Amino acid sequence: MSILIWLVLGLVAGWIANMIMSDGRGGLIFDLLTGLVGALVGGFLGSWLLGVDVTGFNLTSVLIAVVGSMIVIALYRAITRQSIRL
Repeated sequence: MSILIWLVLGLVAGWIANMIMSDGRGGLIFDLLTGLVGALVGGFLGSWLLGVDVTGFNLTSVLIAVVGSMIVIALYRAITRQSIRL
């Protein structure tokens, strides 16, 4: 069941980050992948830099995953030389 929660959290976080970054054309798979990777990046940075324990599906987890997803999208665009729009 926890894998399903991680997938839902990743999908929600990736979609929100994609909308914030004003792209909106990534698609379901792109949103899911950036959300999952972003949740890992955000969770690592949140626990390492801020000391925030990210467990479960709550507002803190979603916010940290969204910030991580935005970082992943920005890095992806920098690598592929796409414009970074906020």
